[in-house]
Amino acid sequence: MNLPTGSLASTAAAPEGVTAASPSRWDASLTLGIEATARGSVLKSKSHQGPLYIQKPFYPEGRELAHLYLLHPPGGMVSGDTLAIAANLGSNAAALITTPGAGRVYKARADKSLQRQIIEFNVADNASLEWLPLESIIYPGAVTRLETRVNLHGNARYIGWEVTSLGLPAAGKAFDEGSAMSQSLNIWRDGRLCLRERLVVDGSKQGMLQASCGLKQRPISGTMVAGPFGADAVSEAQLDALRALCDRWIEQDKDALAGVTLNHDFLIVRYLGSCSEQARKLFGECWAQIRPLLLAREACAPRIWAT
Repeated sequence: MNLPTGSLASTAAAPEGVTAASPSRWDASLTLGIEATARGSVLKSKSHQGPLYIQKPFYPEGRELAHLYLLHPPGGMVSGDTLAIAANLGSNAAALITTPGAGRVYKARADKSLQRQIIEFNVADNASLEWLPLESIIYPGAVTRLETRVNLHGNARYIGWEVTSLGLPAAGKAFDEGSAMSQSLNIWRDGRLCLRERLVVDGSKQGMLQASCGLKQRPISGTMVAGPFGADAVSEAQLDALRALCDRWIEQDKDALAGVTLNHDFLIVRYLGSCSEQARKLFGECWAQIRPLLLAREACAPRIWAT
């Protein structure tokens, strides 16, 4: 699924399983082109369809790295909706993309039309991308597919996380009968698949949600990925420091699980628990330790997170 710049707009117009006659569809797509210039990393191109926008770039760390905030005014997806997001970074460009609020996938209509989010990032040689959105809330009764593909080239680097809430745990509403979710992350480097993550949950089959080999009755899951790192770029002491961070957070919630692994060239942090805020704070602290190792930059939290 190697889509050229701007092609996601056509994908959004005809998502799988949804016809043009489907009621109340509000598809949206956004494609960004970020290039390194004499003025720093600039947003050279932008095209959108539907209610999906971006604020002007911010530069709290200097002109070399652009902070970009995605805006989706509807706040979530209903039956038949498709959100398609693409960012293409040229050589030596650097960007951090985040969202001002949680994404939501609402309860599907009776016809169970698919609610779909497609994200594709193309990162050229010596460029870096950080994808740090707030959590995705999958409402009871939602039928959704969330797909992320990252294409890295040469010495491109990537840090990204996904935090997903199944159901509305704070309101006591479980991800149950009629709910279904498929979530995938694929990272490619120079045309070779380096990392594949996939989670498929069927609310009508509670075994996966409750089993010890599944989600262990914990509705919040999160994965953070950073890399690629060169050989010996991450020391055992640095891994131990990240694991100690995980241990400190789960001491506050004995039911939560968190851990860090180095899988070939990628650092992976995982969280499983009952609090999306805890997951985001854990990932934020891990990011503060990982970012200097991978990007030679100290952490600089987007201002939107403080509002």
